[in-house]
Amino acid sequence: MFADKRRWAVAGAILGTVLTGLVAVALGLFAGSGTAASTAAPQNTSPPTISGTPVDGEDLTAHNGTWTGNPTSFAYRWGRCNKNGGGCSDIGGATGQVYTLKGADVGHTLRVRVTATNGSGSNSATSAPSSVITAKPPATGCPSGSGTAAVTAVSAPARLVIDKFSVDPSVIHRGTSSITARFHVADTCGQSVSGALVYAAAVPFNQFSVQEQPTDNNGVATLQLSRQAGFPAARRQQLLAIFVRARKPGESLLTGISNRRLVSVRVDLSS
Repeated sequence: MFADKRRWAVAGAILGTVLTGLVAVALGLFAGSGTAASTAAPQNTSPPTISGTPVDGEDLTAHNGTWTGNPTSFAYRWGRCNKNGGGCSDIGGATGQVYTLKGADVGHTLRVRVTATNGSGSNSATSAPSSVITAKPPATGCPSGSGTAAVTAVSAPARLVIDKFSVDPSVIHRGTSSITARFHVADTCGQSVSGALVYAAAVPFNQFSVQEQPTDNNGVATLQLSRQAGFPAARRQQLLAIFVRARKPGESLLTGISNRRLVSVRVDLSS
């Protein structure tokens, strides 16, 4: 009986030793796999994306996407592709998160390759292609909006336009001593322009006085022209021609955004 007890005791001790070893090995394996998982190189789970306006001169911004492995840094490489997003080639020097579009990009799409790095290594993922890059619209020289524009905000290639005029009286008679001429000035974008200088002179000269006045907030310049000794210019004169010029203060009379127009008013010398 005592022998049987000794045999069971020995067997129990051996079994306990084996179990203890197995548990230790298992714990070691689990610990090892946990360490490996925590130090694995980053893996992409959602691809990078691109935001921004696909127009020459505008900026595109790369967004990292999502990654496992807690990346400690990201690197970027922009590529120029065909319209379908294929045939890509790296753009020299384009390694920042923000890329400014250039003329060479027009007609192409762009992709960005993002590389995520941590202490165990690096992996890369590439975005879908951007929209096709378009050329920058030509500058108009006009300020934004549809209201009255200050002449100081108008620049070439825009021009001033004398698009409307009226003269009071509408028919000039032999006894007319003065006339009131009103001229409306707009820019080539259709906006009324305030502060433009409007010059008016009857042709031939010396029929009515010469004046220059600025346009008001409605784009209208009002000029009072007094009769001079040269009117009428002919015994049977039927029209009074008026040379009109609109200009931006400080600019040359012959260049810049200035413009000119010749208008006429009916003359009736019979009364």
